[in-house]
Amino acid sequence: MKKNILFLMAVFFVSFYSNSQQKEINNYKYIIVSDKFDFVKEKDQYQTSSLTKFLLKKNGFEVLLESEEYPEDLKSDRCAALFATVIDESTMFKSRLAIQLKDCFNKVVYTSGFGESREKEYKKSYQLAIRNAHKNMSEMVYTPLPKNEKVIQKDVKVHTPQVVTKVIDTDVSQEILKKNDTGVKKIPSNILYAQVNENGYQLVNTKPEVLFLLLDTNVKDVFIIKDKNGILYKKNTVWIAEYYTNEKLIVEEYQVKF
Repeated sequence: MKKNILFLMAVFFVSFYSNSQQKEINNYKYIIVSDKFDFVKEKDQYQTSSLTKFLLKKNGFEVLLESEEYPEDLKSDRCAALFATVIDESTMFKSRLAIQLKDCFNKVVYTSGFGESREKEYKKSYQLAIRNAHKNMSEMVYTPLPKNEKVIQKDVKVHTPQVVTKVIDTDVSQEILKKNDTGVKKIPSNILYAQVNENGYQLVNTKPEVLFLLLDTNVKDVFIIKDKNGILYKKNTVWIAEYYTNEKLIVEEYQVKF
């Protein structure tokens, strides 16, 4: 009897976890596949990236390679996409790969089971291992959320930055007025300068002060802001910093000189 109860609890947990994971997956319309995985030396070597893109399309997503032109809605909101890479745990005798999806904050959203191959030729072995890993993803199918649900999410998403931006604008305006009235020099511009460090860049202003520490990602023009739970990404000609302070989303625009 005890074994039966434990078995039912395990089944319930797995079912609940799968449903929760599926709901989270449905928040993303796009998947961006890295042009180069860590275990190969060149972009799309052995067609590893192209094959991953082809397979993920079968799950109902709109899939692009990192270097491809993005749709307009994705250009304006990189967080509408998941970012796909392939994890390598191969040994001398077999290829062992898994497909992993992360969000724009580098949080792991989904990891497939590992696929294996004992083919001796690299191309055949890697491709077969990726195909076998993808077979574990049959339950992960993109299902668009109902329109009313999407609208609610969009309202929430857009509303918070607007409120924060207005507060920032008001503060900045008051700061400028105060400093101009008292003859104090004007506030520094929003131009930042990127300095290379060990893990990416640090952004400094003209004082100079370090405002952000950036960590590299596999996505072009997208960086993780270290210690601030946020990201920096390029939108048209400006750089947008989005991060949380006291559980409030802060959105700031900068000109960054790399």
